[in-house]
Amino acid sequence: MVKLKNYDGVVKHFVLLLTFAVFTSCIEKKCTLVKIEGKQIGITNKNTEISTQKASQQVQQIENFIKPYRTKIDADLNIVLSNAPETIDKSGVWQTPMGNLLADITFDKSNKVFQMREHLAVDICVLNHGGIRTIIPKGDVTARNAYEIMPFENSAVVVALKGAQVLEIANYVISEKKPHPLRGMKFTIDKNNQAVAILVGESALDLNKIYYVATSDYLSYGNDNMLFFKKGIHKYDLQYKLRNMIIDYFKENKFIEANKDIRIIKE
Repeated sequence: MVKLKNYDGVVKHFVLLLTFAVFTSCIEKKCTLVKIEGKQIGITNKNTEISTQKASQQVQQIENFIKPYRTKIDADLNIVLSNAPETIDKSGVWQTPMGNLLADITFDKSNKVFQMREHLAVDICVLNHGGIRTIIPKGDVTARNAYEIMPFENSAVVVALKGAQVLEIANYVISEKKPHPLRGMKFTIDKNNQAVAILVGESALDLNKIYYVATSDYLSYGNDNMLFFKKGIHKYDLQYKLRNMIIDYFKENKFIEANKDIRIIKE
């Protein structure tokens, strides 16, 4: 019989060695960048010609693919919906024909939905002058005009504000010195540049009353420094895009005319 001297010791050393090998093989190896190589590839006339030709073919393929869709969209946008007897522009110091028109459209359309859903009435509408991107030229009015006026995907919301925040709206308009579209609210700017004789509807402003103000979802978050909206008590999403309101108004009215009533008076 062959005797293996120190057999247990050999096995133990072998196991330790195997364990160490497995452990070290699992350790993440760190690589160090030691050299970067590159070479210059010349652009020959032949390569340029092939690349240009290939790009031209790809562009034509894309053009052929989207052409039917573009044709359909153009046809829809060019359908005459109404007519403007005169140009409705953005000229004005404290209010403009375009501003009045959009404020009126937004107020009336929002109020209809708001009454139906919440059984409440809109008191005021406030929009931003910068959101009006163009005018309505004299002549035929199409859906394309609505997209040009309001190219954004903004929806109408109604924010419940206390009278104190409605006062902030008046002060904001004065400080901004811009003809922001306004409806449902009138006031006078006195010689001290303060808002006085503030009316909501036909009644004097009540600082403790809750008023429902229609605006865009963008402004309702306090954008364009309209921070008073962030103090709102409640917000109602009408899920009605401002652009669609304009298109619906065009469809419903044979002629488009802006209301020129005075909403802000400067002493």
